[in-house]
Amino acid sequence: MLRNIVTLGLCGLGSSQLLIQPKVDDLEKFVEEHKALAESETEVEPKLQQPKLCDPNVQQHSGLLDAGNKTKYFFWMFESRSEPSKDPLVIWLTGGPGCSSQLALLAENGPCKVNDDGKTTTPNPHSWNTKANVVWLDQPQSTGFSTGPLKVSGNEDETVEHFYEFLMNFYKQYPQYKKNDLYISGESYGGHWVPSVAHRIWQGGAAAAPLKGILIGNGLVDPEEQYKWYPQMAQDGGKAEGGTLKQGVITSKIALGIMKAAVPACTKLVHKCNDFNSTWQGSACLSAFVECNYGETVPYQLKGYNPYDMRIKCEKPPLCYDFSKVETFLNLPEVQKAIGAAKKWSSCNLVVNKMFQNDFMKNYHTKLPDLLKSGIRVLVYAGDVDYICNWLGNKHWALNLEWPHKANFNSAEDKPYMLADGKTQFGRVRQASGFSFVQVYQAGHMVPMNQPEAALTMLNDFLGNKLGGETSVVV
Repeated sequence: MLRNIVTLGLCGLGSSQLLIQPKVDDLEKFVEEHKALAESETEVEPKLQQPKLCDPNVQQHSGLLDAGNKTKYFFWMFESRSEPSKDPLVIWLTGGPGCSSQLALLAENGPCKVNDDGKTTTPNPHSWNTKANVVWLDQPQSTGFSTGPLKVSGNEDETVEHFYEFLMNFYKQYPQYKKNDLYISGESYGGHWVPSVAHRIWQGGAAAAPLKGILIGNGLVDPEEQYKWYPQMAQDGGKAEGGTLKQGVITSKIALGIMKAAVPACTKLVHKCNDFNSTWQGSACLSAFVECNYGETVPYQLKGYNPYDMRIKCEKPPLCYDFSKVETFLNLPEVQKAIGAAKKWSSCNLVVNKMFQNDFMKNYHTKLPDLLKSGIRVLVYAGDVDYICNWLGNKHWALNLEWPHKANFNSAEDKPYMLADGKTQFGRVRQASGFSFVQVYQAGHMVPMNQPEAALTMLNDFLGNKLGGETSVVV
């Protein structure tokens, strides 16, 4: 029997939740105890609304849309503050798995932020809908306001089909947006979601959806490569490679030695987890989940620092941020009525998180070469003071990605990336043939929350195909 562990939630917990992992052999019982609630949710009737909350100056759509197999996905869309009829459609997916994108909307990159009273909001001048129509989507089933039957084992292929079904139904309900270029974005465990759903859209063809690009922020994309870089990140934030972290968290030679010694066994297990021809794949995935995090995240956790921002201590264990005002706001009866929601909202669904326990250590970078070959642009960005999905691991998997223009990307220069004023550098950008990597200085796991102006600059440049001031030529 595998050990009962307390993890940092891995890269997946984009809402900054630190989750206590139950014993693996208790997982089925754990899900069964929550099954009645999940089944009652499937009876909720879809409601589509046009709210006037948060940003009343733009057209909004929200509510539940069918995603197949008794699953209904909740979304909240804000049209662009610029030219809605022409600007791209961006879909945002928060990680977890099982964490609501509405948290990102109200605390990261949406049109407003919730005030301390939990009842009123303040406009966000750096909202991602400045030059884009943006949908914040709760998925998979039972995440946030979404509903659907739960299973003991999460199935990524099934989740992808739910997303695709939702997208097709979204276009049927709002056909005016199908002519707009489509971009899929997300952070954290979105490093799994974004490549997989984008690949499914690509398979569906341009006639089904005009996919032009994807954005992955501080994502868990290639665990086999990313876990190799935790010791270096813990020690000094990758100073030798240009990291901006002022001071490392793990400086003890003994602790660093333990972390480094754990890497080979960890990566070996992750490799076995991704061997789809092996009869031991499932057990290898679970073993990798446990062993890799004992070796690479528990030593950090014991220091008391925030795994999503290495500059600060964990504010409120076991949670490191207090988003209670967002929870208060989204559970107000008048708010739920306005947006077409019909259940109690929480930032993350622990049951959903457990469903995908065997999926954490699977690699999803393998979905990207097909996209790049087809001219779909890919942006990987990372705040460089995040530990849990750190920039070192993200940059190195990007450099190791096997695709036709790997040599061009690897030989490209890391160029200074400036704000619109042309004077303030907020990071570095490397790109070639439609593939880009951006290191964002002094930003943690949630880049739009820590560096909102930089995040918006990067988004708008990517949508306009002028990242870092240069047009990316797709070959």
